Amino acid sequence: MQDIETLRRILHETRVVAMVGLSADWFRPSYFAAKYLQEHGYRVIPVNPRYAGKQVLGETCYRSLHEIADKVDVVDVFRRTEDVDPIAEQAIAIGAKVLWQQIGVKNEAAAGEARAAGLDAVMDRCMKIEHGRLFGGLNWMGVNTRVISAKRARRLAH
Repeated sequence: MQDIETLRRILHETRVVAMVGLSADWFRPSYFAAKYLQEHGYRVIPVNPRYAGKQVLGETCYRSLHEIADKVDVVDVFRRTEDVDPIAEQAIAIGAKVLWQQIGVKNEAAAGEARAAGLDAVMDRCMKIEHGRLFGGLNWMGVNTRVISAKRARRLAH
């Protein structure tokens, strides 16, 4: 389920992202991705036991997905492949719509479990990169986005 139309639908229809493994260190990839998503209208809820109870990018950080009281659309995983199974179980339990595994994270079993429970599952992709590719104007800077269309992509409203 990683075709362009599915990615476009997910990025267009979702607004609340629980980012598991989000670091408070500005130089970490998870921080860059979260900041970008916030700047493009997404609410990013940090999930990282190291920072539980503290603020990361203006949001309270939680120890696990179960502690989040608000509705979560996407569970974005910045953890090792072998750590994804319990995260997928939590994503299903909290009623998330999407289990998104970041670049380099490819847990087929967790993705299959999520799909069986009715979630969309994305593996080995970055939300920030896909948003920029599909909505952010990367093609205007000469980047080959691999999107061929006679229509300009609609920008997402913030």
